[in-house]
Amino acid sequence: MKIISVTTLLILIIIATQSVSQNDTTALNPKEKIKKGWNFGILPAISFDADLGFQYGGLINLYHFGDGSNYPQYGHSLYVEVSAYTKGSGNYRFAYDSEHLIPNIQLTLDVSYIPNQAYNFFGFNGYDAVYNVIWEDDSQPPDIYKSRVFYRYQNNMFRFKTDVQGSLIGKKIRWITGFEFYSFKSGSVDIEKLNKGKNDDDKLPSIGEQPGLYDKYVGWGLISAKHAKGGAFTELKAGLVYDTRDNKPNPMKGAWSELILVVSPSFLAKDVETFTQLSLTHRQYFTLIPKTLSFVYRLGYQTTLSGNIPFYAKPLILTSMLRGATNEGLGGVRTLRGIPRGRVIGDGIVYGNFEFRWKFYHTQMFKQNFYFGLNAFTDVGRVTKFVPVEEKVKAIDGPDFIEDEYFDFGAETFHLSYGLGLRIAMNHNFIIAADYGFAADKRDGKSALYIGLNYLF
Repeated sequence: MKIISVTTLLILIIIATQSVSQNDTTALNPKEKIKKGWNFGILPAISFDADLGFQYGGLINLYHFGDGSNYPQYGHSLYVEVSAYTKGSGNYRFAYDSEHLIPNIQLTLDVSYIPNQAYNFFGFNGYDAVYNVIWEDDSQPPDIYKSRVFYRYQNNMFRFKTDVQGSLIGKKIRWITGFEFYSFKSGSVDIEKLNKGKNDDDKLPSIGEQPGLYDKYVGWGLISAKHAKGGAFTELKAGLVYDTRDNKPNPMKGAWSELILVVSPSFLAKDVETFTQLSLTHRQYFTLIPKTLSFVYRLGYQTTLSGNIPFYAKPLILTSMLRGATNEGLGGVRTLRGIPRGRVIGDGIVYGNFEFRWKFYHTQMFKQNFYFGLNAFTDVGRVTKFVPVEEKVKAIDGPDFIEDEYFDFGAETFHLSYGLGLRIAMNHNFIIAADYGFAADKRDGKSALYIGLNYLF
């Protein structure tokens, strides 16, 4: 979609409160001050999208460090985000994380409602689904341009997620259990809503005049009528976690690995049959220069063991803890930066992320500890288990259907992106993140800028 950015972030405001006095030293950096009590950061976000309208709102993240003895580890973290676009999209989220609310138990909770009037959809199986970038470029001639929202559909998601972890062998090996409830409402892009208030030259073509890829997939039977309008399901989770990180926000050493099995029974679902998934994730952190430079990587594998996962749920990446409002891929800010979100969707995926992280400047401002960091990254991933669509495609018969325009079976291979990022961290936990990624293959688009919170992992 063509995006006109007035400003992604109009104001950056960092506010902190302290309930008690501070000590003068910390083991992390001689210049830092140990934080105690409550601290918080606020980040407003104001922007403009040519199709979604004006964005307004912001977020606040509160941390409680107690008496400071475990700083920079926090005792409690509360996160609230409320932001919306004038034409319906938005992000309404509450998240909580603590190892102290219940003794010897880590509890994470997330409740989110994320309506999206123009959510990405590029088809299934990566390069097997052709992405014609010029079709969504309204500067192209009329015989080439289709619509700025051709690769979009309406997708409103409600999520309730909770995870509980406890020690199994010491503090390094833990058991994990939990459940997640999802409710999706899907459909064609509401063109009439997006066109409201636009000049005729800027208006999007109607779905009747130019169906999007989602509408075509529904018409071709590649998205079942049962799933086309959405549904609801509950995931029951169990697994093991191995964690030796020296801190959560930006570890300098250690490892963080997870083995997760998910079962979603049909009796806890609406219009979704029983399915099971397996996820393996390994993250490792190496110090190259103490307190300054590190090399980190993440390797992930996720596959469907049984059942048919609805198309709208296939992008969901299994994890014990969300690092942002969404955890979807492959593609986008949480997996393959520089490649559009959802570009690589399958019933099984593998991916890797590799980063150098450099904390190049430490300082104190507003009586808070800050550091500025740069990161250079490379991301890679591909489909390992394909959504079975080829036989259905071969059976499609219609005067307007040209297979080569939409499908290139056998083309899937690894998708690669690379880029640079900037981090501004307050008290090691509230981390403002900006990443700019480039797609290495034009079949994945060109590039993308992401502004949000936290390191990738």
